[in-house]
Amino acid sequence: MFNTSATLLHRPILPSFTTISCGVCRKIVSRRMSTNPPVEPKVRRFESVEEAADIHSISKSDGIRFRLVSYNILAQVYVKSSLLPHSPPACLKWKARSHAILGVLKKLEADFFCLQEVDEYDSFYRKNMDSLGYSGIYIQRTGQRKRDGCAIFYKPSCAEVVAKERIEYNDLLDSVKANSVSCSEQETEKAKDSGKDSRDLNDPLVRLKRDCVGIMAAFRINEPFHHIVIVANTHLYWDPELADVKLAQAKYLLSRLAQFKKLISDEFECKPSLLLSGDFNSIPGDKVYSYLVSGNGKPAETKEEEEEEAPVPLCSAYEVTRGEPKFTNCTPGFTNTLDYIFFSPSDFIKPVSILQLPEPESPDVVGFLPNNHHPSDHLPIGAEFEISRE
Repeated sequence: MFNTSATLLHRPILPSFTTISCGVCRKIVSRRMSTNPPVEPKVRRFESVEEAADIHSISKSDGIRFRLVSYNILAQVYVKSSLLPHSPPACLKWKARSHAILGVLKKLEADFFCLQEVDEYDSFYRKNMDSLGYSGIYIQRTGQRKRDGCAIFYKPSCAEVVAKERIEYNDLLDSVKANSVSCSEQETEKAKDSGKDSRDLNDPLVRLKRDCVGIMAAFRINEPFHHIVIVANTHLYWDPELADVKLAQAKYLLSRLAQFKKLISDEFECKPSLLLSGDFNSIPGDKVYSYLVSGNGKPAETKEEEEEEAPVPLCSAYEVTRGEPKFTNCTPGFTNTLDYIFFSPSDFIKPVSILQLPEPESPDVVGFLPNNHHPSDHLPIGAEFEISRE
């Protein structure tokens, strides 16, 4: 395979540790869905974002077009009826869910799938996606007890992997260790004697160790012309009480993306397009979201003093077209938008269609997710992009 080794260059400065509560939820009809046998999953259409006058000319374009879908498929290891009492029991069984997830992916017909919470990669997804014409790259979460991870599936008939790198957010611990003075043996014994909790969240080494991961890869597209696209997929930590940790992960993510983009640009003497998707466990407008889009030329007066700007300019495909979805995660305890597809804006790339999502009152989300129509507690999001010749 391809040589994808690369050294870690820059470590982001860790933010001060503060906690921010995030309790914003959308109202969803909460009556329980029927426990009838599962039906075919509900998959919506991609909707053009071009003006009617432009559709004809776009259809004749000789640019590269591809469709990317991001989807937190809900790892089966987390599926327990005690945790999901609102869901019909039949739709939680692995046989039914795995069939439904594959049905969703097949109907979406994407060129790239960025999946999170993939926990049966070798035993199920790799061979079944191969039968649909996809190859995959995968990273499992750090930690012995973590069985899920992030996967990128792509069509080798359309794209070729030329480089890839893992992103492990536990690497942030190295920057803490490098900036701290180690305790003497006497101090260590004293700490043990005091009964200090090794899980103390005030300890940065404990606070940052969340076992979250991501993956990024560069793909060469050869038709109708040569172009390299960088696709990154990640899943940031979930807890709103550790918002500072999520922000540290976001900063590390973009620092790694910036390095990877430069590496690809230099090695292949090109200007690669860049796409970043995943479950960011952050709602529109919060600190993580604001940071991710902060490199996109905000007016200075809209920025807070000393606000750090992202090293890579990013736009949300939904936000710049139809606005962020009303929700991408739908459970009794929390219903809001957590999943995004970002792209680095340029004169050569633009979203031309986006995957439609249900409204809060749509019948297929009644009673929350997962249900007979949606095999995960998240909804898939998607965008079709067009890249024109430089």
